[in-house]
Amino acid sequence: MKTFAVLQLSGCAGCEVGLLNSQAWIDEYRLLYMPLVISVHDMPDTDRLLISGGVRTDEDVYNLHRAVRKTGYVVAIGTCAISGGIASLGNRDNVRELFFSQSARHHVPRLLPRSYPIDEYVSVDLYLPGCPPTPELFHSVLSENGKIRTNTTVCAECRRKKIREIRPAQITGFQEGKVSPEVCLIKQGFLCIGTSTRNGCGAPCPRAGHPCVGCRGPSNALIEKGSDAWFESIKKVFVALTDIPDDAIEEGLRSPQLSLFLFQFSDYAHTGRLPRPKEKVV
Repeated sequence: MKTFAVLQLSGCAGCEVGLLNSQAWIDEYRLLYMPLVISVHDMPDTDRLLISGGVRTDEDVYNLHRAVRKTGYVVAIGTCAISGGIASLGNRDNVRELFFSQSARHHVPRLLPRSYPIDEYVSVDLYLPGCPPTPELFHSVLSENGKIRTNTTVCAECRRKKIREIRPAQITGFQEGKVSPEVCLIKQGFLCIGTSTRNGCGAPCPRAGHPCVGCRGPSNALIEKGSDAWFESIKKVFVALTDIPDDAIEEGLRSPQLSLFLFQFSDYAHTGRLPRPKEKVV
């Protein structure tokens, strides 16, 4: 039986919970190492290594290099390992000032200047974006029978109705108002960005009435064009489907609850780094 291990860097362990909710891999893979649930001091050699969390401390760098030497196949799972995610909130100046003002907190691994994606340090064979990835997406990584076609958008999987006559003139608050169970969330004034976000999750958020925040990153059509193209694509959708003023759309899309994910995969923009190829993204 093939084996795999899970290395957790700086993150919230949500990806590990998503993995444990998937049972389809049990007959094909044996889990050797995952500190959250298995008490093993050293990671053994393994066929696949799944890495969650961003690189935020010098301890993360050490553990990352040590782990990849024991495998021939590396999978970056979740937003944090790919673009920083929650761990990157610490990049904000006010958060850094707060941290360094508390001397009692200094007895922790040394912080790096910012949070980095793991491919800043090691080669990655496959990327699995999501916050966290759904159990079905984990299945697609750990099973030959679980492949998911990710060539469309969350909007295509949601299938709420876009009624032409409905054109909201203002943004509905993030969790305000009564949500119609059938009508497209954009048509109800919600800042849902599923029209440009990579599919594969099954659209659990918009189907339940919560706007898609883009945790799966840009769709195949946009993934190699950078964050600016993704941002403009989203704005064009709102202009076409609503009467919301442009400045309100711009302000809403740059708000904190969306910016955490909206600029996923943007770390290569304006830095000279090559975009992550869509063929390597689940």
